[in-house]
Amino acid sequence: MHRLFRLAALCCSLWVVAASAQTPLAPAPYKLRVVGGLAGVSQFTRWEEPFWSRELLRLSGGRFSADIVPFDRAGVPGVEMLSLLQLGVVPFGTTLMSALSAQYPQYTAPDLAGLNPDIASLRQSLSVFRPYLEKALRDQHGVEMLAVYTYPAQVLFCKKPLASLADLAGRRIRVSSVGQADFIGALGAVPVNTAFGELVSNLQSGNVECAITGTMSGNSLGLPAMTNYVYAMPLTWGLAVFGANRAAWEALPPELRALLRKELPKLEASIWEEAARDTAEGFACNSGASDCKVGQKGRMVVVPVSAQDERRRQEVFKTTVLPRWLKRCGGRCDDIWNQTIGLARHIATPGKP
Repeated sequence: MHRLFRLAALCCSLWVVAASAQTPLAPAPYKLRVVGGLAGVSQFTRWEEPFWSRELLRLSGGRFSADIVPFDRAGVPGVEMLSLLQLGVVPFGTTLMSALSAQYPQYTAPDLAGLNPDIASLRQSLSVFRPYLEKALRDQHGVEMLAVYTYPAQVLFCKKPLASLADLAGRRIRVSSVGQADFIGALGAVPVNTAFGELVSNLQSGNVECAITGTMSGNSLGLPAMTNYVYAMPLTWGLAVFGANRAAWEALPPELRALLRKELPKLEASIWEEAARDTAEGFACNSGASDCKVGQKGRMVVVPVSAQDERRRQEVFKTTVLPRWLKRCGGRCDDIWNQTIGLARHIATPGKP
């Protein structure tokens, strides 16, 4: 708890600096403070930042406005975001669900590594899990869930030739979550947990031979100049919950709460649509295809997913990723899974029919 209060002081100090660097379009009688997602990626630059810094002011006729700063530039450690929301230190913030793996593994179920081979599967997994997640965040943490965003497909970029998952054995691979580490380890590879901002330096130094990241994020980072192969199988996606401290939410003017309840689902839908587009655009740009419109054209080989590797994905998920998640999570998660995602996706926990 003492650590959280120290983080609170740091967070607030850095927030003042970040917020003072922004100039609102017009004065408004009520201004929100928002901590958004990762800096420098399209979810933040194209959607979150414009919505809070400009659209809210326009939609409210000048009555309400907001300052927003990405969490990785606000001095807010991702693993502490939910606790800081609960304390009210961050009144409105974005929590990467993968960052909850250690403290609250139950919340990471919809995006376990190897579960969702396409965005339609991800939508289904989240849809059936969402009522539980919303209620748990409200009842156990005092956090009002207002939206769930997703990043584009998280895929493998590799330097050396790659034809199938079997070729990854023995390679050091950058991962960003314990679930990705479980999946990669089951293939005989060596997972190396690395922050997004350190991904490039680890590839350049040779500390890792491959990296898991978003198709378009990898393009933006310049990975086509450092790697030669990109594997088309989505291993995870990258869900993020946008929520509010319950007391802060209930203290808002009723008309502002109503406006956000109306507009945030639209923002969520736009981010999901862009994630699907960016997934395809990333593959096109990394390979130098003619339909690359936004990113930089590379010359990477896009390795298709074989039927054998699709079976391997399902096997690794059922025999390694899901059991290890259950072990971290405890007995409660057996029922949570089987009553939500397991039921909808026809994937029972081990030992269940």
